[in-house]
Amino acid sequence: MQATDRFYKIEKDFRNPYARDRDRIIHSGSFRKLEYKTQVFLNHEGDFFRTRLTHSIEVSQIARSITANLGLNESLAEAIALAHDLGHTPFGHVGGDTLDECLKSDGFSNGFEHNFQSFRVVTQLEKRYKNFNGLNLTFATLEGILKHSYPYKKSFLPSSIHEQFNLEKHPSYEAMIVDRADEIAYMSHDIDDGVNSGIITFEDLKESELASEILQKVASEGIGTENDEMFRYRFSSHLINHLVYSLLDYTEPKLHDATIEMPVGFDKALETKIKKLKKILFVKMYQHKNIVRKMYAGKQAIKGLYKGLMEEEKMLPEFYFKQLNTRAKHRVVADYIASMSDRYALNFYNEMYGKI
Repeated sequence: MQATDRFYKIEKDFRNPYARDRDRIIHSGSFRKLEYKTQVFLNHEGDFFRTRLTHSIEVSQIARSITANLGLNESLAEAIALAHDLGHTPFGHVGGDTLDECLKSDGFSNGFEHNFQSFRVVTQLEKRYKNFNGLNLTFATLEGILKHSYPYKKSFLPSSIHEQFNLEKHPSYEAMIVDRADEIAYMSHDIDDGVNSGIITFEDLKESELASEILQKVASEGIGTENDEMFRYRFSSHLINHLVYSLLDYTEPKLHDATIEMPVGFDKALETKIKKLKKILFVKMYQHKNIVRKMYAGKQAIKGLYKGLMEEEKMLPEFYFKQLNTRAKHRVVADYIASMSDRYALNFYNEMYGKI
C-alpha cells in the first residue's frame, strides 16, 4: 500500500471510518501518556487537577455536542478532539516552546510545533502496522489534526504537506468546532482548577463581564461560595452552556453560506468578553508565581534533557537509538523528549544530572 493510499482506504468494518479513527487514537500509546502530561498544574500536584488526557476528553464532549446540534459528523469531531494534543511535550506550552528554542539554537530552523507533532505522532511515530507507520487514519481526521488551530499555513512544513492538505484553505467545519471547543474547555477547567488551588478567586474574575454574568446565574440558584465544590461545578456548567449555546446561535445561520470564510464562532461582543476573561486568567493565574516556578523547573528539565541526549545518544532507549541509523539525531531526541510524561522527564533529568 502506498503512503498516500492509506489516507483514503476504507476497509470493511462495523464502525464508520471516523469512529474507527477515534478507536485507533484511544488505543494508541501516545493517548495514554496524556494522563501524565501537564495542562496547567503538574501531574503530581493532585489527582483532581486536569491533565492533557482529561482536557482532551472534555474538548471531545463539547465538540460532539456542538456538531450533533449542527447536523455535522460527531465521530469526526471526536477523533480530531481526542488527537489534537498528542504532540504536546511535558510541562505544557512551556515545554514545547523550550524544545523549539533548543532546536533553533542548534541551527535546526524548523524547530518544534505541537500541532505538527500531533500530526507526526499519528502518521509516523506510532507503530501499529508492519508495512507502514502511523495509525492509518482517514484524510479528514488528519487534516483536522493538522489544521484545527489557525493560522494554518506553516512555513516550516514540507511542501508535500502544503500541497496534500491545501493549507491555504480553512479546514472542515468539524475541525473549526474542535478549535472553539478547545477554547471553551480550557477556560472552564482552568478556572475550576485555579479556584480549587487557591491561585485565583471568583472575586478576581468579577473584573470580567462574562464571568460576572455567569456568577449571577449561579447565585440565582441559591448557591453560595461556602459550597465550594458545588459552586465551582455550577459555574463551569453555566459557562460551558452559555458559550455552547452562543456558538450555536451564531454559527447555525452562517454554516452553509459559502461567502463566509469562518462561520464557526461567537458574535463580536462575546468575542470581546472572552478576550477580557482570558487576559485576566493570563495575568492572575498563568503568570502566578507558583505556576511560573513550576514551569521554570520544567523548562530547565527540557533544556537539560536535550543537551544531555544530544551529547550522549547512548542514553536513548533502544527504540529511539535504532532510529539514529535513518533519521537526524536532533529530531529523534526531540521526538523522545516530546513523548515523555512530566514525572518521567523530571526523574530522567534528575538521574542524568546526579540529583537522585
